[in-house]
Amino acid sequence: MTPSELQTYLHQHIPLSQAMQVTVVEASLQQVVLTAPLAPNINHRETVFGGSASAVAILAAWSMLHLGLKVEGLGSRLVIQRNTMDYLMPIDGSFTAVALAPARPAWESFTRMIRRKGLGRITQAAALHYQGQVAGSLAGEFVAFGPGYV
Repeated sequence: MTPSELQTYLHQHIPLSQAMQVTVVEASLQQVVLTAPLAPNINHRETVFGGSASAVAILAAWSMLHLGLKVEGLGSRLVIQRNTMDYLMPIDGSFTAVALAPARPAWESFTRMIRRKGLGRITQAAALHYQGQVAGSLAGEFVAFGPGYV
């Protein structure tokens, strides 16, 4: 899936991503990189609203897993179950969220469970970057429901 294809998918299926003006910079099996501008994500302090920062980080992490499942041929419903977000510095401009591919053993366990039981769980991280620094970090637990899971 190209960055353009992923961006179109996100904007069509997760409308908040379009309202936040999220742009997909990279969409590969190694990493997903998203950017978002300040203007549609601003808070009363003229910095990025925490909910927007968290949403872009979740989108990056979700997209990383979505791409991997697509390549594996595992059509599934992928949702976030819980997350922890650490905000390390204020962001007062455009920012980036980066999600790296999960470690191979975690990924193999995740996909094996989807194939065997129709349900898999995995923790996926994403980092927010602003002006060359890590501005925040997300750890999210995602659940994938395979076809036919009730």
